[in-house]
Order: sequence, then C-alpha cells, then structure tokens
Amino acid sequence: MTVALRRTALCVAAFALVATGCTTKPADSPSGGAPKDDASTGSSSGPVTLKDGSQVKLALIPGGAHPYFQPWKTTADTDKTDFKLGGVTFNETGEWDQGKQNNVISSLAAQGYNAFGIFGVSPTDINSTFEDLKAKGFAVGSLASCPAGDTNAADFCLSTDVEAAAYKAAKATIEAIGGQGTIVHLTGNNVDSNTQRRIAGVKKAVAETNGKVTELPVITDIDKDLSTAQKAVADLLASKGKEIKGIVTTAYNPAVAAADGVASSKLPIKVVAIDDDAKILSGIKSGGVAATVTQNPVGQAYVGGWLLALLQSKQCTMKTPGVIVDSGSFVVTKANVDTYDDERKAKTKTLQTDFEKQLSCQ
Repeated sequence: MTVALRRTALCVAAFALVATGCTTKPADSPSGGAPKDDASTGSSSGPVTLKDGSQVKLALIPGGAHPYFQPWKTTADTDKTDFKLGGVTFNETGEWDQGKQNNVISSLAAQGYNAFGIFGVSPTDINSTFEDLKAKGFAVGSLASCPAGDTNAADFCLSTDVEAAAYKAAKATIEAIGGQGTIVHLTGNNVDSNTQRRIAGVKKAVAETNGKVTELPVITDIDKDLSTAQKAVADLLASKGKEIKGIVTTAYNPAVAAADGVASSKLPIKVVAIDDDAKILSGIKSGGVAATVTQNPVGQAYVGGWLLALLQSKQCTMKTPGVIVDSGSFVVTKANVDTYDDERKAKTKTLQTDFEKQLSCQ
C-alpha cells in the first residue's frame, strides 16, 4: 500500500533553502533582522510544541479496510494523548469507493471533526475533496498516498516514495538471486498511479543489470484481499514456478501470499516482500523470505496528526502549501530484523524536524 511522488528530491532541496526552526519576526523588527524564536519551539532546533490542541478534532481516514492502516488506529489515540487534542477518530468504512469515502468525510465534518488525514481512494479525484475541506476552513493532510499529477491541494502530503521503495525491494531481490535470473513483480491496482510508480521502480533496478536479470510480465490487481492474491500466486507457481528465481512484491496481500505459496511449493524462489506482517518477519527469521521493505504508517499518523493540529489550531501555517515529503522505507533482512524499527522511529523524529522548517508559527 502506500504510497508518494518522485518529487521528494525537490522537497529535500526545498528544505535546504528555508531557515531552520519555526520562528516569527517581531512587528518592529527591521527587514533582515534576527528573528525572534517562537516560544512554542522550546529551542530553535527542536520540533514545535503544540500550545493548545483542545479545539482540534482529528480524523484519520483510509480508503477502506486494509492491514496497512491498522497502526493508524492506535496512533490516533497516541496523538490525542501526546497533543491533548479535543478528539480523534479512525474511520475505514469508505469501502474503497471515493463517493462513499466522501460521505464518511462529510459525516465526520458534521460531527465537529476539523483536521483530516486522508488516504484518498482515487488519486485522480481526491484533490476536489481536499479543496472542499480547505474551503470550509479545515486542515487537510494527504497521508500514505499523494494525488496523481503535479498538484496536491491538501496542506501537505506525507507518504512513502513508492518508486524508491519498489526500487529498494527489486535491488534486494536481485541480490538474493545472485544478480542473474528471472524475477516477477506482484503488485496492486493497475490504474493506481502509485502502482505505476512501483512498476517503474522495479523496472529501473532490472535495467541496471544490463540483461543479467529479466522480468516476467507484471501481475497487478491482486491486493484486493488475501484470497485473490493466493489464487494469483498459485497460478503463477503452477505455470512459471520452475523458471522464476525471485519474486518481488510491492503490495501487502501479494507479499503474504507469495511467502506462503513458495514455502508450500518448496521451490527455490527468493521472495522479497513489503511491510512487516508477522508472517513476513517470521519468514525472514527462518530464511523463507529473503527480505522485506517496510514503510512508516505510524510516522504518517503521528507526524501527520501533530502537523494537522498545529495548522488547525492556527498556531502555524505552511510556508509552501502542498509540500510532499517521503515518510521513509526500510530494507529488512535477517541481519536487522530485530532492530529495524529503531531506524523507523529515528526517521519519524527527523520528519518532525523537517516539517518544522516548512512552518511559519505564532
């Protein structure tokens, strides 16, 4: 799942051009004078502390039910406690239908929710939803997926750079098979712009082998549920299993299905998965799964919630509305399977510092 655009590099460049820290200039300060540190920062380099979140009601809204988003649910409660918010909710009842998700959003707005972290069902249509919410004075973040195209109408997008994550997964697969042989890529909804970016990331890694590694046609549209993915994997192994040396999966259900399917078949195929399902981590420890690339759903929900509260409380505004930031992706192998979460937690702290540089605060 998840999900961001290749513009992350531009965002990093933008960070380098803005002043460090969230500061305000006194009204009588001359142009070019030293800015006064915002008292809310605690220090000029630390993340901004929310002064008053009591009027902020945060809604975290995936496109529908999916294992990837379950950490959002628990993190919403952490947001409420850490930032002393007026309320939080996690609602996954959009059923992967943009119209139904819009109805969920409208209902929550009517209930007083005023800060929205949303994974849009339709990347091509979600900007209109963001624009409607912004017109009503609500803070809006695009989480885990950015809108298709070159415009993000939300205040910000915090998402996996999915092309970079898929590239890492493919490189890990190529390494696992010894740098040569045939691999196949299993992924999600073909019409999703994120899927196309994942496909591009895998193809880039394959191209870098100069023909030593070849790729079978990509298998898409198999992340709807586990049974769909299991059938696709069973069919693949029955027809092509003996010629495949590696399987790279960039969607959650295909990853679990591939790990189980290869283990059952006893074929000598290296599997590289996505995310950190318990079966995947167990497979890495046992050697049945070569590697996985985890994402950062907790960081998306925590940093996204913090930022939305700052914006909706009017304590801060975005210097560059619509900025896109990579929430991180992490290669996990047997060597770091017990410690990889430390790297992810460190990335989450870095995200707060990076976003601080994008804020103007009172």
